[in-house]
Amino acid sequence: MIDGCWCCLMPECQRLIDNKNLKVYTDISDFKDVKNPVLTTGTFDGVHFGHQKIIDRLKSVAAKKNGESVLLTFHPHPRMVLFPNDEGLKLLSTREEKIKQLEDAGLDHLIIYPFSRKFSRLSATEYVRDLLVNEIGVHTLVIGYDHQFGRNREGNFEHLKELADIYDFQLEEISAQELDDVKISSTKIRNALFKGDVKRAAKYLGNYYKVSGIVVKGRQLGRNIGFPTANISVLDRYKLIPGNGVYAVKVKVNKMQYQGMLNIGFRPTVGGLFKPTMEVNIFDFNDDIYGNFIGVEFVKRLRDEVKFDSVDELKSQLVLDKIQALNAF
Repeated sequence: MIDGCWCCLMPECQRLIDNKNLKVYTDISDFKDVKNPVLTTGTFDGVHFGHQKIIDRLKSVAAKKNGESVLLTFHPHPRMVLFPNDEGLKLLSTREEKIKQLEDAGLDHLIIYPFSRKFSRLSATEYVRDLLVNEIGVHTLVIGYDHQFGRNREGNFEHLKELADIYDFQLEEISAQELDDVKISSTKIRNALFKGDVKRAAKYLGNYYKVSGIVVKGRQLGRNIGFPTANISVLDRYKLIPGNGVYAVKVKVNKMQYQGMLNIGFRPTVGGLFKPTMEVNIFDFNDDIYGNFIGVEFVKRLRDEVKFDSVDELKSQLVLDKIQALNAF
């Protein structure tokens, strides 16, 4: 298990995962008998609109080449391996979420290749020859003009042109404009979420931003004022959590979807905390769900987290928050 990555314990992380229309491989030896693999590579974190444009391009090329679309990505994220003490890395998708997003995007095959320090030391030629050609059997590589790869990022698009001739595969270039869409969208999504602007993030993602985790016991103070909350423990420490504040959210628990409002912050009115928590009040819901997985979709930010002068004042504000949340839906 990768530290902080609960999905490695899930059935989705078996060597060969059949997600209906998407085949997922965590062992490269299982990738075989694929017709004319049309390949691209990248992290594709969040699988946002920019990524979806590239996948559409990949599928279009695959159709022309009578082939199948393939994405090569890496796990753990390279920064986790090369800079293990870097706490600044925050990702839009867990591995399980990315698999589902790529399936929804219509990808045929996803290779999740294990990234290690040894792998990072492969030269550009070794990377192309040993992995892309010998292991994957690439027919066509769809890649950006500014793509860099191999040890110390020594390989570039001109290098790929030479290797394509040597190892007999075709090369399709992703335009600068397409790549700019990806870069701009990734930056905007992360910045928006850090600021709590979940509406803007949803615009670039193409759907509401999602966070999931396990319901854990808290101090149960919300129950005493008529707004019981489920405290969510997010097990993947690299998952990006939106900025502190109160949000209208959709909640999925036990395969059912509900509406609710969620607070991220330190709960300053009722004693305060040393680190922020995420707790959700699920409307019209009273089941005991401690220990259950729960998912939330961020619909709208309602307000900042505020320290009120009294619990009664907090309760009055929560009544107004619920009205605002219901209006948001």
